[in-house]
Amino acid sequence: MYLLPAIDILDGRAVRLAKGDYNAVTVYNDDPVAQAREFEARGATWLHVVDLNGARSGIPENLAIIEQIVRATKLKVEVGGGIRSLETVARLADVGVSRMVLGTSLVKNRAFAHDAIAEFGDLLACGIDAKAGEVAIAGWEEGSGTNAYDLAREMSELGYAHIIFTDIARDGMQTGIDPAAYERMARAFGHPVIVSGGVASVADIEALTPIANLVEGVIAGRAIYEGALSVEAGVAACEQATRACIHVVSSEGDAC
Repeated sequence: MYLLPAIDILDGRAVRLAKGDYNAVTVYNDDPVAQAREFEARGATWLHVVDLNGARSGIPENLAIIEQIVRATKLKVEVGGGIRSLETVARLADVGVSRMVLGTSLVKNRAFAHDAIAEFGDLLACGIDAKAGEVAIAGWEEGSGTNAYDLAREMSELGYAHIIFTDIARDGMQTGIDPAAYERMARAFGHPVIVSGGVASVADIEALTPIANLVEGVIAGRAIYEGALSVEAGVAACEQATRACIHVVSSEGDAC
């Protein structure tokens, strides 16, 4: 497990939305690049970036800032928002992004989802954001009528091995997470899940320890910005959960 501090970019600034609501915006830093440098200085090795303008419009609008983050840090940068063409994936790959997250296109353009994984493989992840089990798309502003777990199974069959699963009802609310939901998604997908939505404190990361073998990473945003979770504590908790899981596996010969 590893921590991915989150930077959501809207109109060039680092913000957070409450439950994905573009009318409920809190600005945390006018300079996303400076924010990324701070996260790196505090021990992060990964960064989760969402182009909120791109997520809504379908066209990446903050590519220059993302490129600056990649150049200014040694962070592995995971990017989502508006990635709906092979050309966009190629551009981000050229910039040096470590992973790209496909979301809306998984539902609206299955042919693209197929072609993208065939060409770019492990550079891609599927991003499934759900409300009450239904996949939300277009920057969370539309429902899709698609079951989140069914979509995860389909994407796994296409060859996707990374997944970011966001519980929209909890995202940006610091209400805590539901480990059972992520365990269910990981088992449906067949690979470990990246947890997103609702992380309120280090206790939420620690609560994932029993299923650490099913968790690749943990995304945290508002809790970090508002001081409820430090990057240092989050990184340490992820590492501790992994060590605890490895110990259980080695001593008992089974999963955590």
